[in-house]
Amino acid sequence: MFVVVLRFADRDRAAGALAGHRAWLDDGFADGRFVLAGSLATGQGGAVVIHGLSREEVERRVAADPFVSQGVVTAEILEIAANRADPRLDFMIA
Repeated sequence: MFVVVLRFADRDRAAGALAGHRAWLDDGFADGRFVLAGSLATGQGGAVVIHGLSREEVERRVAADPFVSQGVVTAEILEIAANRADPRLDFMIA
């Protein structure tokens, strides 16, 4: 499982890439790989929880986000080796 933290690098470019970023999120949810996404409470960016992909696949997918490719955000990919979860999240345990 991965948590991708997206931090604003150039907020002024966000409006021009927002539709593509939303489509990128929609695609990730549609194929069942994105399980949670939202804004950071501090207003500094957002985060996405991804499961069922290799690190290389996550890196490719993150690079395809228009927010990333257009320099709106920087992305930090954190890998979690989950070994315990609430029963509702058992599908995320590797």
